[in-house]
Amino acid sequence: MAARSRRVTNGAGRQLATWKLEDAKARFSEVVRLACERGPQRVTVRGRDAVVVVSANDYDRLAPAAARTTLSALFGEGPFARLEQFEKTVQRERGPVRPGPDFEA
Repeated sequence: MAARSRRVTNGAGRQLATWKLEDAKARFSEVVRLACERGPQRVTVRGRDAVVVVSANDYDRLAPAAARTTLSALFGEGPFARLEQFEKTVQRERGPVRPGPDFEA
C-alpha cells in the first residue's frame, strides 16, 4: 500500500500537502522534491502539526533578516542609536512636591 499525503488549506487558501511522520521519513526524497516544486510540505506527529518542509529559496525569502542580522546590527538599529534625533528642549514634567517630614513634632 503506497503512502499518500493529504491536502489541507492554510489561512491564505493555499493547499499544503500533509504527511504523517512515518510516511515523510520513508519518502523523504519525495517530500523534498515536492517542497521545491509545489511548495511547503507539512509533517504531523500523532496527528498534530510538527514541522513544515520548505525549499531553500522559500526559506531565504521568508527569513532574510534572521540570516543576516548580527548583534552589532541589532544594537545599531535600536532606539538608543538615534538619540541625536530627539529635541534638546524636551523636559520632563515635574509632579507635585510633597512636604518634607517634620522632625520636631
